[in-house]
Amino acid sequence: MSTSAQIAANRANAELSTGPKTEQGKAASSRNRITHGLASASAFKVLPTESQFEFDELLAGFRGEHRPLTPTEGALVQAMAEHHWLRNRALSLEAVCFDNITGQVTDAQRLSLYLRYQTAHERAFHKALNDLLKLRAEKRTAEIGFESQKRVKEEDTRKQERHDMAKERHTWEVLLAEAKVEHHQTAVAHTKNV
Repeated sequence: MSTSAQIAANRANAELSTGPKTEQGKAASSRNRITHGLASASAFKVLPTESQFEFDELLAGFRGEHRPLTPTEGALVQAMAEHHWLRNRALSLEAVCFDNITGQVTDAQRLSLYLRYQTAHERAFHKALNDLLKLRAEKRTAEIGFESQKRVKEEDTRKQERHDMAKERHTWEVLLAEAKVEHHQTAVAHTKNV
């Protein structure tokens, strides 16, 4: 636990630290501690040693294949492209951990780190893909359910119309039967009078 003297010293030091003042200094500061860019998926950037054009082509390919229709689908496709790119970055960085001549591992610690990042980005890619597919399956299910409900409602409407027509027909048949009886009674009464 910090003492009150340490807390006061930390506050005094913090007041002396003002950070970068110029836009150039702020931009440089924002890139601090980027050694390989594998851990910053939330702030994805194509590194200066990589091709922005190639990333844009990759993203366009994913968009063409998956054709996102909503912002959520677009975000998932974007995440897929970024994680695929970062996975490939980790693969290329793994190569520097081997001796070009002997093929022996020269930096096992870095190789282990890059393998973890590669695996993490593969998982993140597949999670984004699965989330996209799940979202679309739920939409299809909802649409099918809606279509099914619509068909049921239309069938109920047709049944009601048939029932109403049958009732109307029955009413007319009763009226016709009553008219026949009345006609018959009138005819019998007329023949008695004649």
